[in-house]
Order: sequence, then C-alpha cells, then structure tokens
Amino acid sequence: MNIALIAHDKKKNDLVQFVTAYQTIFAKHTLFATGTTGLRINEATGLELTRFKSGPLGGDQEIGAMIAKNKMDAVFFFRDPLTAQPHEPDVTALVRLCDVYSIPLATNMGSAELLIRGLDQGLLEWRNVMKNGESNGK
Repeated sequence: MNIALIAHDKKKNDLVQFVTAYQTIFAKHTLFATGTTGLRINEATGLELTRFKSGPLGGDQEIGAMIAKNKMDAVFFFRDPLTAQPHEPDVTALVRLCDVYSIPLATNMGSAELLIRGLDQGLLEWRNVMKNGESNGK
C-alpha cells in the first residue's frame, strides 16, 4: 500500500516517534512524505521513502495529486491545530481530497494508532480492490 507521512513542525517529533514504534509495519509498504518530515523519518528509521517538497512549497499538493489519481491508500498527517499555517488552503484541500476519495486519514496519535493497527490486520485490503477495478477499466 502507498502511505503518505506528513507533519506540521510542532508535530514532527510525534510522527517520527510513531513511525519508529511501528517501523516493522511501515517497512512492508511504499512510503511517501513531505520534505523535512521524510528526511527526519529516514534518518531515525532508515526506511526508504519518496520525499516530495515541503508542505508550504507544494508537497501537500503533490500528495493530493496522488490521492486524486487513486495512487495513495492512507495518509498519516499529524496536524498542529493550535498554530496558524501559511499554507492552510493546501492543508484543507488535502483533507478534502481524502474525504472525496475515501482515503483513510489519521491526523493525530489516537487515529493513527487505529489506522496502523487496521493496516497491519489487513483491514485496508479494499483499497487494492478499488485500484484493481480502476486499472481494469471499471
């Protein structure tokens, strides 16, 4: 499965710790991340991932484009709700795309815990059915 990893500045440490704790599960999937978040995760875990630009420079939109093309299966986006973000419209657009395309989205440690455990138990296999149906012209 293709998984996006994104975190606002004040939440980067939390996401790095989360990915480190569940490194064996994340290692079974294809990972994508925005700039600094991806670098920090790679340095902490050694996991291979594709890094996009930082969120404010278009990384959120790059991940959004993958969602719109049905090429993203889950998003872990640790948001900071207490700090204004200069690229808030991009953040809102990304969350909206997850809703439009029914992409599971975890925005905090609590929902991330449920999503990663569901992923590990195979509860997101319906994503493979959706992708295969699309590639067969359905």
